[in-house]
Amino acid sequence: MNGDRARDFSGVATRRNAPRDVIAGMATLTLDRAVAPRRDNHFRSRVTRVETRAFRLAVAPRRGAGFVLGAVLATSAFLCRGDGTLCRRARRAAFTIVELLVVIAIIGALLAFLLPAINAAREAARRGQCIGRLAQLTLAANNYEALHGVYPPGYVTEVDDTGEDLGPGWGWATMLLPQMEENSLFAKIDLRLPIEAAENAAARVAQLEFMLCASDNARSTVMASRHDPSGRETGQICEIGAANYVGVFGITEPGVDGEGILFRNSKIATKQIKDGTSHTMLIGERSHRWAEATWVGAVTGASMFPTPTSPAVPFVQNAASMILGHTFEGPPNTPGLEGNNFTSAHPSGAGFGFADGHVKFISDSIDRETYHALSTRAAGDKIKEDY
Repeated sequence: MNGDRARDFSGVATRRNAPRDVIAGMATLTLDRAVAPRRDNHFRSRVTRVETRAFRLAVAPRRGAGFVLGAVLATSAFLCRGDGTLCRRARRAAFTIVELLVVIAIIGALLAFLLPAINAAREAARRGQCIGRLAQLTLAANNYEALHGVYPPGYVTEVDDTGEDLGPGWGWATMLLPQMEENSLFAKIDLRLPIEAAENAAARVAQLEFMLCASDNARSTVMASRHDPSGRETGQICEIGAANYVGVFGITEPGVDGEGILFRNSKIATKQIKDGTSHTMLIGERSHRWAEATWVGAVTGASMFPTPTSPAVPFVQNAASMILGHTFEGPPNTPGLEGNNFTSAHPSGAGFGFADGHVKFISDSIDRETYHALSTRAAGDKIKEDY
């Protein structure tokens, strides 16, 4: 027997060829272990070919290549099961473009479902905040009535012989500042002087958060201006603080004597509200998108006209329309409303505070007659409880 190839009967390699024979033996042993779990002929023939190739490389004259390649092939045969599962898993470890696009599509679909729900939840929270601010204002008005015996005037002004306003023009929200814990701001206002007086310049532009709706994009201030009959601005008078809440004048156009609680120089006591305080609206919403509003008052000589992007009917209205609203044209947010109607940035309606202090979100589908009846204090209207 050749000395280079000789093995003893136990299979132990000679010292000269030990590395190659050990590697070959390890490869054979490893492959036998890989074959053991599976007994099908197809798998055995496939592994046998790999085993033979590993053995030949292991005993090749070039020991370095045989050692490395033999070990790699033996290890690969060990890792790949008969069904090829582990090999396929290794190949699939990375993302393909198709898989990435599928993931993106799934995320997009989830967002399409979730975003409307998220936006609805946010709007519900903003509407709740708006209702809360209306509740604060109606409570303040009732506290004012308890202190003075009457609700605050819609606005205060001297009147000339022709019935025109002479000022000063301070409105109902200004009168409620002490009840809203704004005593420092109220102290800065000189009620004897007109709103537009220089002495009142700092106070009249104050931004009052409780007068703004969280859903609306109202600016912090608006400009009190004059307009000609066509709506063209002919002059600016002064800048004043913006608001989203206006007093309920009644059914007709805001001005002198309203059917509601707030109008020019009004002094309405609870006992004069014959329709019941729970059936009489006191304060309602005005969206900046429809028309401007202010908490300050009716600036003498000013007028109001909708912006070019407003859905309101393009009519010029008096200064009182910036602090008061009416219900004649129809329910909130409906087509054909004038700028001095009640509108909101909320879908399907607007919030209103009532004379008894409760607040209700009134739908834009409310019956027109019921809506009119809620804006009057003593018309004797019969109002359904489920409006």
